[in-house]
Amino acid sequence: MSPVSPRADLESLPKYVPGRTIQGAIKLASNEVPGGPLPSVAQAIAETAQGINRYPDITASALVERLARELNEPVERIAIGCGSVSLCQQMIQALCGPGDEVVFPWRSFEAYPIVTQVANAVSVKVPLTVEHGLDLKAMLAAITPKTRLVFVCNPNNPTGTVVRRAELERFLDAVPSGVLVVLDEAYKEFVTDAEVPDGVELARGRDNVAVLRTFSKAYGLAGLRVGYAVAPEAITVALKQVYVAFSVNMIAQAAAIASLDAADELLERCKEIVSERTRVRDALVAKGYEVPETQANFVWLPLGERTTEFAEHALERKLIVRPFAGEGARVTIGTPEENDLFLEAAGDFPR
Repeated sequence: MSPVSPRADLESLPKYVPGRTIQGAIKLASNEVPGGPLPSVAQAIAETAQGINRYPDITASALVERLARELNEPVERIAIGCGSVSLCQQMIQALCGPGDEVVFPWRSFEAYPIVTQVANAVSVKVPLTVEHGLDLKAMLAAITPKTRLVFVCNPNNPTGTVVRRAELERFLDAVPSGVLVVLDEAYKEFVTDAEVPDGVELARGRDNVAVLRTFSKAYGLAGLRVGYAVAPEAITVALKQVYVAFSVNMIAQAAAIASLDAADELLERCKEIVSERTRVRDALVAKGYEVPETQANFVWLPLGERTTEFAEHALERKLIVRPFAGEGARVTIGTPEENDLFLEAAGDFPR
């Protein structure tokens, strides 16, 4: 008798490569914010921890209601997930059957092809423009009768580039009504370009647009894993049907609510990161690097075949960046002191 074996196609599944953590090194690889939780959030975490012998609210009703007030949206249009990456997978599981297509830009969030294949759907990767931005015309042309879902990462990870309002509205108007467009806005809180639209506002009145956001980045809760979707009610109902029960734990729910209550203080920290983002990019450009304009909390260095060499050079100086071999390196904005060390290392890299 043959032994039990997993799906044969899992061997070909793309591997998610997390940012490395090395004792004593500065981690600029995972787009985390450098500050820990605010005192009010830490207090909410500590108080909630006293009740972890109980299951969390499976519907996260308090968090959903808080988000509904924050976003001026009905609770029926909001769904919670274990980070926005979980919601990406839930979207595909809820909408796609075997052989259905998922269109997304590439390079973009590296989980897209993974969660697509896990759900037995087909990835359709659309190359970025020469300016490292999303090519919405090409993405529109890639839509076929088999397409069920399109991811638009805005700002795009790992390049930091954005799609502005007029171009995005033209795209949404042209996408067939039976195709769901998912605006992945994991880095929205770092956007300062007034021409980049708020996806939640843009989605109102559109029956085929959903928005994903997360508490992992600007809100500093990467270790707790909580995100949310704003979508037509039929989509949120479907997301809840494929949701892994209790996967958003009670500490994550309480911390997310406390973070929303402290939003003004947290967003002040975002302004500091944005200021550093500008300083770091300007310094890199002055050193002769090509660095696309970024609206996220990271910069992208399209180093091509020298990417791995650059990452190793940084690591020798106890700096961890995120290399995508043969393409480029993504570097998270850290504290001013961490950024200074990175800029020094970038200046020492033989060009």
